[in-house]
Parts: sequence; structure tokens; C-alpha cells
Amino acid sequence: MQLKVSTISDNLSFIIKKKLGTEVHKSEPIQPLLKQENNIADRHGVAPKYTFDMTDSLQQRAQKRQRLALLRKQQNIESIMALALEYCPQTSAEQEPDPDWVERFISLAEDSSNKKMQKLWAKIMMGETTKPGTFSYKSLLTLKQMTQKEASSLQLCSSLSARSPIDNGSLILLGYYKKPSLFSFLRLQNKSHLNLSKAGLNFPDILTLIDIDIIYGQEIESAELKFGDEYKLNFKNSELSLKAKTSGLVLNYYKLTQTGNELTQLSNTNINNQFKHQLESIFAKDFELNWQ
Repeated sequence: MQLKVSTISDNLSFIIKKKLGTEVHKSEPIQPLLKQENNIADRHGVAPKYTFDMTDSLQQRAQKRQRLALLRKQQNIESIMALALEYCPQTSAEQEPDPDWVERFISLAEDSSNKKMQKLWAKIMMGETTKPGTFSYKSLLTLKQMTQKEASSLQLCSSLSARSPIDNGSLILLGYYKKPSLFSFLRLQNKSHLNLSKAGLNFPDILTLIDIDIIYGQEIESAELKFGDEYKLNFKNSELSLKAKTSGLVLNYYKLTQTGNELTQLSNTNINNQFKHQLESIFAKDFELNWQ
């Protein structure tokens, strides 16, 4: 049995029919609705070679497209709300989300037809219903404009980020160095780095996360850690304690923005195994690592 191969024009015709509610045909030019405008188009060689099914009037076709758009939006938001109900924990609710926030949420989420993105919207609705104020309007706008590729970068970010009680926010650890003393001027040049690309987060992904306001663009340093100081990192399903074996240690990291802190809550991904292995091998020289 020979399978029919769809052409690009076939696919586009399908999209037009699905979105506009009418078929398009390749045919002889027909008399335009506005003769003068069409004559100008003819002279400049931009007259369309395809025409839409004229069974219905232009106004009827426009109304049909609007009805189809409303139906798609209704179907999308119903799917999202049904998922949100599935995600809701069986606990008592102390208060309801702000009505204006709910209206904004619906207006932004109803255009999302992608199943993976609908799951993210549903988790936001569940999170805001559980604890109002968890997700800002800016985070909703960021998710609205997010592409599938950007969503994948966000997922990677979630598997590498941890919350730091000391720095009051989430971060992606990059490495550390020891401040040079009077007897070790060259030590600063030998920083210990984690290779994020080995954990799946390549440089283009980092640029993407910066561009969509998930992480800040500059590396940040922690306060100096002295001998015996502990620095705790709370990953999604584990906690790491870094205890300094010597003084003068400084951590480097990317800090997540408020939007990044909010949207990374949508993922329950465990810490990336490759990233965890690097932490254990690179930091063991100057830190005692304790996982819980």
C-alpha cells in the first residue's frame, strides 16, 4: 500500500481550513470585490493565485472564523481547568485567587492548544488557587510568549536550580574559587567550574533563559565562606549541604529572576544526575558534601 505524501501547500491548506473555516482553491482569477485595489495588485504582480470558497459571503466567512476561534479558546480553557482540578491537593483552601488575576489568566491561557503548555497553565492555576499570590502577571505573560524550545530550556533550568535560604532565591551553581592569600596569588586563576553543557544546558539555552527573563545575565558571587561555614541548597527532591574545609571560599552562580523562581516551581524534575556527579567530584576538594 502506497502512502500519500503531503506537500507543504497541502499542510497550509489544512491549516487555513481549520483556522478560517473555509477551503482555498487554485483557480482562474475572479472579479475582485474592490476592482481598483485589485488592478493595482495586478500591475505590481501580487495578485493572489489562490481564491477562497465563495459559497458564503466575506462577512459570513469572517463570522465563521470568529466562531471557530471562540470554540478553540473554549476548548483550550476547559482542558486547562480540568487538568488544574486533577492537580489540586485535597486540602482546605484559606482564600480565593484575586478575580482580576483569574480573568487575566483566562485571557492568556485560552490561546494555548499545545498539550504540554496546557499542563503548565494548569499547574499555575492550581498553584494560585492553593496559595494566591504565587504567580505574578509577569510570569503569565512570559509563559504566554514562550515557545516549545524555550519551555525545554526552562525544564533544563529546573533540573539544575536549587533554592538557597542564604541568598533568598533560586540559583544555578557554576563553581567556586578560593580568594588569594598573601602566599597564593595565583590561586584565583584556578577556579573550579561545573560544565553545564554536560548536564544538557548549553550556552544557547543560557542565552534563551536570559532573554526570556528566567535568569540574570551576569554571574553572581556568594559571600566569603570561612572554615566550617555551611551553604545549603534545596533542590526539588533533595537537599545539599556544602561545608567549607578551609576559609576564603566563594561560590559562583546564576541567580534566577522572580519570574524564574515562579516558573521553575512548575517542574518536579529531580536534580540532573550528571550535574550531581560533577558537584560531588569537583567540590569534594574544598567542601564536605552532605545529601539529604
